[in-house]
Amino acid sequence: MKVVILSDTHMPKRGGMFPERFINELDQADHIIHAGDWSTLEVYETLSEYAPVTGVQGNIDDEQIIEKMPEREIITLKGFRIGIVHGHGSGKTTDRRAFDTFIDEPVDVIIFGHSHIPSLRYFKQRLLINPGSLMDKRTNPYYSFAVMNLEEGIEVRHIFFS
Repeated sequence: MKVVILSDTHMPKRGGMFPERFINELDQADHIIHAGDWSTLEVYETLSEYAPVTGVQGNIDDEQIIEKMPEREIITLKGFRIGIVHGHGSGKTTDRRAFDTFIDEPVDVIIFGHSHIPSLRYFKQRLLINPGSLMDKRTNPYYSFAVMNLEEGIEVRHIFFS
């Protein structure tokens, strides 16, 4: 199962169309996960044309996204429990806030965004994934998103592009 992971699209402020490199991956996606800061519901609607979409609200999302998306979500794909949260708040690092959101939940993977900093690491036996930002790289050298393959195990890779 191929899962495309993105966050912090900030559309249309940061661009009105998805990058071609991203669309190439969407064409083969079985599921899409968005970790918040969509900005508008049109982002969800466009992604839904490619595959089922699961997502959460971020701290800059409009009222339509807030009404449609929860603050956090847990889904199961191919037997793996995946926690999704944007990661904004005060105190601690974004990674730690995301981890603490699911501290009492038996999840295998935690997907979050907010910082626009791509990361992939294990912390206390949980895989933490921040796809970075598809449309707003800030001080990073490249835009990014992640692709997760779920079969017997979990394989994740970031895709960086300019």
